[in-house]
Amino acid sequence: MRTLIVEDKAYIRKGLLNLLQLIDTTVEVIGECESVKDAVIVANACKPELIFLDINLLDGTAFDFLEQTENLTFKIIFITAYEEYALRALKIGAVDYILKPVDVEDLQVALQKVKNLPIEEQKQQIKTVKAVWNNADSNVILSLHDSFQVVNLNELMYCESDKGYTTFYCSDSKKYMISKTLKEFEDRLTKANFVRSHQSFMVNLKFIDKYEKSGVIFLKNGKKIPVSSRKKEHFVTSFLNWNNS
Repeated sequence: MRTLIVEDKAYIRKGLLNLLQLIDTTVEVIGECESVKDAVIVANACKPELIFLDINLLDGTAFDFLEQTENLTFKIIFITAYEEYALRALKIGAVDYILKPVDVEDLQVALQKVKNLPIEEQKQQIKTVKAVWNNADSNVILSLHDSFQVVNLNELMYCESDKGYTTFYCSDSKKYMISKTLKEFEDRLTKANFVRSHQSFMVNLKFIDKYEKSGVIFLKNGKKIPVSSRKKEHFVTSFLNWNNS
């Protein structure tokens, strides 16, 4: 199986090459690349059957590479560090991937799976991963008990945290509870026009109908959200700046 390793860290490439030589003699590594540009040139010239593809490369991402080689036919095993969003995107797409540093057992499992996977089926899986990845700025992925749920931040009204759990309330009346604190999402939500009004609440500014100076937010669906005295100044400033922008 003619194989190309596309990974921007030399020691990862070397380690992966050594493991492949030990566990699978049918894998013939025909090249190594560290950038999208080089990988496109080598892939077009050598037409590999399998590519180990790092998510983040020196000059772009795995998806930049795939867009430039979309007419080629090859199997893919993604390589990624433990980056929450990248890893969840891969899981939602159900594609084969290995984590850095590469574990020999994980590598064996991924190789076996990808060899048995029809190429057209993998293409569909990769389309799903790409869609999730491209919507990183507008979506958040929640790890539920038995699935990963994609929630559009433009449809998320507010979040409420209680005893280590956080519930996400959407404008379509759906709600999702996960076993993480609100603090773990605060930076991500703040960038998407959410504001922390209380230790237990973050609110999407676009869904606020009015704010009473006594310390109560009224959402457009009638829900009341408290504003704590400690958060009041920050909330009012954020609310007024957002409405005047």
